[in-house]
Amino acid sequence: MYYELVIQAFWLILPAYIANASALLLGGGLPIDFGKKWSDGTRILGNGKTWRGLFIGTFIGMTSGFGFSIISKFAFNIDFPIKINDFTGFPLMIPILFSLCFGALMGDIIESFFKRRIGKKRGENWIPFDQLDFILGVLFFSFIMSGFLQFLNLTKENWFLASFSLYHIIILLIFTPFIHLFANYVHRKSKKSI
Repeated sequence: MYYELVIQAFWLILPAYIANASALLLGGGLPIDFGKKWSDGTRILGNGKTWRGLFIGTFIGMTSGFGFSIISKFAFNIDFPIKINDFTGFPLMIPILFSLCFGALMGDIIESFFKRRIGKKRGENWIPFDQLDFILGVLFFSFIMSGFLQFLNLTKENWFLASFSLYHIIILLIFTPFIHLFANYVHRKSKKSI
């Protein structure tokens, strides 16, 4: 029972994880803040938040989500023992996946803004906010998008409320910081070895 909740929770968030990692690994180029400073004299966001990272991360995360949707259809056809989400299927999966992936990156961007305001440098740890920012972005943006789609009568139910139980959210809030810290550790080690 518990392992099912863990698998379902990570299945729902996997496109956002991929979006976040893709933005980090494939980003670069023009910063979102265009190099501008805030009224406190420090950068609004910094060089780590770029337009290329935002667009590529969102695109790759959504593309992976399309693949996961196909996998879920296959799993339903073979009586897979765990119910996994298909992100509503095509075409409504497009705005749902966009809200998950874009939401993850926007959560990270918003956190970066506040991180700069308190004087934290790029790459400097700000626990637990560094670890939870993108999850909170995912939850907020997908909740808003799901409500909007339901308001327009495009979906019968609110996808977010039907997909994310309180247990799924708690699992993600508990496990994500550890995954994030481990991923950062591996990323820093790999950069040093190059």
